[in-house]
Amino acid sequence: MPQYGYFLSCEQYRPAELIEQARMAEQAGFEALWISDHYHPWNGEQGQSPFVWSVIGALSEAVSLPVGTAVTCPTVRTHPAVVAQAAATAAVMSPGEFRLGVGTGEALNEHILGDAWPPAHVRLEMLEEAIQVMRRLFSGEEVNHHGAHYTVENARLYTVPDEPVPIDISGFGPAATKLAARVGDGYITMMPEAPMVEQYRKGGGGGKPVSGGTKVCYGTDREACVRTVHRLWANEQLPGELGQVLPSPKHFEQAQTLVTEDMVRGGRVCGDDVDEHVAELRQFADAGFDRVYVSQIGPDLRGFFDLYRTKVLPQLRQAG
Repeated sequence: MPQYGYFLSCEQYRPAELIEQARMAEQAGFEALWISDHYHPWNGEQGQSPFVWSVIGALSEAVSLPVGTAVTCPTVRTHPAVVAQAAATAAVMSPGEFRLGVGTGEALNEHILGDAWPPAHVRLEMLEEAIQVMRRLFSGEEVNHHGAHYTVENARLYTVPDEPVPIDISGFGPAATKLAARVGDGYITMMPEAPMVEQYRKGGGGGKPVSGGTKVCYGTDREACVRTVHRLWANEQLPGELGQVLPSPKHFEQAQTLVTEDMVRGGRVCGDDVDEHVAELRQFADAGFDRVYVSQIGPDLRGFFDLYRTKVLPQLRQAG
């Protein structure tokens, strides 16, 4: 049976709101937390983007749940040696296991210092080298590294956990999934697609954890929920590589004018139908996922957590 967790969206909520949601999630019976790592929100309506490592520090004092990033890009905006220090400290502070979820990132967050935004295959090369650097640093040894993309000299982490931080790799296509299977401690993908899980398992992932996530909008007025999702998260309906290459929230706002409410209505669980919520998460279990995370988009957080505590999570666990 999968582990069911709650997904904290830094793009939409202020730090104190994220901490309160984490407390509510633990009380509702969720077993783990994911948290997004952004410099910008996807659009101005979402309106937030706190520094994830500060929030993770607060989470370590507020809840006892395991925490993971979904996902951090350790390649352009932040050097992997710095991400390694942040992740090692988070692991030492976390009462539950801390997992570093990593990916190749988006121009939205990563080009802010004026660096060129590389093509996908180069970003994968950079990610693999970054993982190598971070793994060496997690050992506590002094690291000197002169690679194709990164230089590290006389670097040593003095505050490290007893065991190296597990690194889960995000992948939405065959090349990234192949990398995750070859070098990752786990695999992250946001679509409940059994073929991708199978590729990961057969490519070397074996019994390592596969994690996925989804967003829903709980509320008693289904059409109001549709409008809320369309206003806040229409970016998720954009096709192809737009999510990786558009450089700013205003560009996403321009592209989102192509997304209709009907597209949202067919692509997101909206409303208070228990069966729809259960089915949304169960499809990940059916596809072979080990961990499934869900995020509430709408304002009725108390109603969402009550529904999941009393009806959704019990049904999912009974089925498992």
